Amino acid sequence: MWLLLMGGCTALAAIGWLLGGYRLSSLLVFLGLLVAAAAYWWADRVVLGIVGARELPVGEAPALHATVARLAAVAGVPKPRLYLLTDGHPRALSAGRGPRGTAIALSQGLLAAAPPAELEGVLAHELAHSRNRDVIVQTTAVVIAAALIELSCVGGWFQRALLFVLGPLAAAFVHLLLSPKREFQADRAAAALCGSPHGLADALTRLEQAAELVEFRANPATEPLYTFNPFAEEGLAGLFVTHPPVAERIRRLRELDPDWRDKLRAA
Repeated sequence: MWLLLMGGCTALAAIGWLLGGYRLSSLLVFLGLLVAAAAYWWADRVVLGIVGARELPVGEAPALHATVARLAAVAGVPKPRLYLLTDGHPRALSAGRGPRGTAIALSQGLLAAAPPAELEGVLAHELAHSRNRDVIVQTTAVVIAAALIELSCVGGWFQRALLFVLGPLAAAFVHLLLSPKREFQADRAAAALCGSPHGLADALTRLEQAAELVEFRANPATEPLYTFNPFAEEGLAGLFVTHPPVAERIRRLRELDPDWRDKLRAA
């Protein structure tokens, strides 16, 4: 966290100095510190605002809340707040400050398409990120990167050149702290929480197929928050890819149950 903050302030200071001298440099560093403070104290709300999620009351989805409470108890973490993404693209994400300040958002598309076992696998994956404290690093990196992307939009006629500079810089922030290993670790933990790796493996297959059919449009800096990368891996979005290949994730999950092919034939 401190490495990200120091690196971000240094980079912003350098950009400000090159573009506008001392005053712009100081302004960008100050804005960077404000963003970092917001990312920590209001991390989940900032991200949920970016993706357009609304809180999901218990009364609207009691069974879902019960499932999350059960999995959270098994994981040994407090039950996270639940939010709804009001669109049909199947996806899920988590954001927050750690186990005691995590929010999980699920899309209507995922809730409508995923069978219970797959939905549990996705929820367990996000709870694993919370337990492993990946969520605070992911959220902070995403908020800072998203702010840099949005900053490029105020450049007027200079916007394309500014995006050319700030886009790779924002992606570098993300890759500095986020290793693909965190996804493999969360996958293994999710399999243990559910008692089977196949729910998550099947969910990843479903999410990948959906991504091939429908193009997902949003701020590409939010990629690390999702269970699966919903963006096309090209252009600016390709710079932010932190998830390992889906095929490799599924292969590793299936290997946790070496006899799964025999069980499938027997069924």
